[in-house]
Amino acid sequence: MEREFMEFDVVIVGAGPSGLAAACRIKQQAAEAGQEVSVCVVEKGSEVGAHILSGAVFEPRALNELFPDWKELGAPLNVPVTGDDIYMLTGEDKSVKLPNMLVPKTMHNEGNYIISLGNLCRWMAEQAENLGVEVYPGFAAQEALIDENGVVRGILTGDLGVDREGNPKEGFYTPGMELRAKYTLFAEGCRGHIGKQLIKRYDLNSDADAQHYGIGIKEIWDIDPSKHKEGLVVHTAGWPLEVTGNENTGGSFLYHTENNQVLVGLIVDLSYSNPHLSPFDEFQRLKHHPVIKQYLEGGKRVSYGARAICKGGLNSLPKMVFPGGALIGCDLGTLNFAKIKGNHTAMKSGMLAADAIVEALKAGSEGGDELAAYPEKFKSSWLYEELFGSRNFGPAIHKFGALMGGAFNFVDQNIFGGKIPMTLRDKTPDYACMKKASEAPKINYPKPDGVLSFDKLSSVFISNTNHEEDQPVHLTLKDPSIPIGTNLPLYDEPAQRYCPAGVYEVVTQDDGEKRFQINAQNCVHCKTCDIKDPSQNINWVAPEGTGGPNYPNM
Repeated sequence: MEREFMEFDVVIVGAGPSGLAAACRIKQQAAEAGQEVSVCVVEKGSEVGAHILSGAVFEPRALNELFPDWKELGAPLNVPVTGDDIYMLTGEDKSVKLPNMLVPKTMHNEGNYIISLGNLCRWMAEQAENLGVEVYPGFAAQEALIDENGVVRGILTGDLGVDREGNPKEGFYTPGMELRAKYTLFAEGCRGHIGKQLIKRYDLNSDADAQHYGIGIKEIWDIDPSKHKEGLVVHTAGWPLEVTGNENTGGSFLYHTENNQVLVGLIVDLSYSNPHLSPFDEFQRLKHHPVIKQYLEGGKRVSYGARAICKGGLNSLPKMVFPGGALIGCDLGTLNFAKIKGNHTAMKSGMLAADAIVEALKAGSEGGDELAAYPEKFKSSWLYEELFGSRNFGPAIHKFGALMGGAFNFVDQNIFGGKIPMTLRDKTPDYACMKKASEAPKINYPKPDGVLSFDKLSSVFISNTNHEEDQPVHLTLKDPSIPIGTNLPLYDEPAQRYCPAGVYEVVTQDDGEKRFQINAQNCVHCKTCDIKDPSQNINWVAPEGTGGPNYPNM
């Protein structure tokens, strides 16, 4: 098919913190050098910020570099952190508050802000457009354009107006467009579907440890003003995850933001072994613990969402560059798990790639080469120093468990400053950690009470998730027989539980046979299924542009 095309110097896939930071930095640096560099950002959400979900306690280090006058420009950093409370939950109604001296230094939040990352990205998109960046929300990048020499030359956006069988709908069909570029940056976020393809095609992770992931589930609550403590950060570890019998790790957060609201959530490491575990239901029962309940009781839940996070850190970073492009942000995996923060690191990675691109274009490059200057700049940056200092944090917990791993991390971070002269390696991917259903204890989750805890469908409803119903299913199975033929007998088909949106069901038909049902309409684009399926049979691809959640201020 002959497709329309547009040509740019740089195309960036994803309007998250890394992609927008890269776009702004390119324009800033080009202006300083007297260059004209054309930049395009494509975003699959209905608007910038629609698919953005993060805790988020934000460290402004990279923002200070990108926009030193961000306060004057009106960046939505309105709530400075005023205190840190960290609890070990030792049972469903028991807890121990940790003294500051026992908390790793990386988890202290002086100078940080409680923010909505979605709103920060909306503000960054405005700055990018003011600098001359073209930002196109509602367009999903479907695949990379790769020429006969293996060079990435841009991206192809998805067709609009295609029915479930892949046929154009009469009067609604718009073919995807080629966005050609000298350099293409992939900033799709965690487990980007094109990034995953590029890592495999160019063997970018051949020298890296397995990437590790968590699923973050988050709600926003309006709470009783008498219980609100603007700027307070609360973190917990322990219960309920420690009682599931699966050697699992994770932790919760509750942040007091502005307007009498709190942001509450649970991160569950996707290395968990018990196939009966449901991250969603673990979160629902967490909210009944007195440490969390004391703030939520009498309040109202107003928003819900979920998102996978990359947490492997430095050891799991793939090679950053390939002919014609680079990975940045969570497509690369730059989150600092020791800090539980990845937004400032994502921004910095985008800025480093931007600097490398502007230098190359200034030297007369026509693109298509590997941006060797990007990994060089990374190696000499504070970003590398920060990730190197926390390189053992996640592997220690994976290898030694929460208690002994936590002790190792306390010594490493507080006494040695992250410089223990050893690197813990971990080559086991999360999906391979799953035990057989017969080897793991079943978990009986309490029914939601509709006050503090809720079911999946009512939660998806307030995420404002929607997909055009008559479009190709974007959750594809490599082998349709595996869910019922393999995963059900071996693992009790864990997709029924690890998905936080009720996308996957095992349905018993009238004849007694089992059928695997995919409710793609419910998908909140967390990509947990792509990561955790024990048979690696589910492949998440981008649906039609504008589909998915519409988060107002996550």
